[in-house]
Amino acid sequence: MTSAEDFDRWYADRVESPVADELVSRMLGLPPDLQSTSLLTGTGLDEVVAALNLREGQVLLDLACGRGGYGLEIVRRTGCRLIGVDFSAVAIDQARHRATELAIEAEFQVGGLTDIGLPAASADALMIIDAFQFAKPKLDALAECRRVLRPGGRLVITTWEALDAADERLPLSMRQVDLAQQLPAAGFADVEVTSKPEWRVIEKAFWQQSLAVDAGDDPAMQSMQAEARRVLEAFDLRRRVLATATAPLQ
Repeated sequence: MTSAEDFDRWYADRVESPVADELVSRMLGLPPDLQSTSLLTGTGLDEVVAALNLREGQVLLDLACGRGGYGLEIVRRTGCRLIGVDFSAVAIDQARHRATELAIEAEFQVGGLTDIGLPAASADALMIIDAFQFAKPKLDALAECRRVLRPGGRLVITTWEALDAADERLPLSMRQVDLAQQLPAAGFADVEVTSKPEWRVIEKAFWQQSLAVDAGDDPAMQSMQAEARRVLEAFDLRRRVLATATAPLQ
């Protein structure tokens, strides 16, 4: 999937699939009311919250927020203000609905990784959960992140990187991710990129378990199983990373 229309259909299918949501929540160890469409585990979320280092009232920008699940959970934990941005209008509608269900105040709007649609220096922290690989070009997305972050603001990214950027068995979009080089090139400071093999253990078990489910006529589960086959075929060609950085003070 590459276009907003592709993701609109994917999110529309997902909202009708309690089987997919239950599987994700159980296998990733997430709070039962957190609606995830990513692969960040519960322990991974704990690490992201710590890295963001948010205080009550500060603004968190959840870029490529999907249905808003991780951002809404962080609001509940920290008392921060949440702005969620995604290029799928269907995902944004679902995120707004979920915030209302949970009685959490949050703002959600349509925007892209390279065109967020917010004023400069409008966020204290920014996270991109499992979506940076879709950015085109990567440096333009990071420059846009730096633009909307206040000086000293924290950036946290979870994604995958190819072990060999020349290995064409992986999508080009993933082979172009090299955050240790790209974050400093975009002007970020305090850059740390950490491999997370323990997340990969849970991730692999999740994909394997998804193939054991009877998908029936559930389009969300059918899509998940097709993705599982693609991912597992090249599973050992990539690594899972948690990247943190700081917007410069000047």
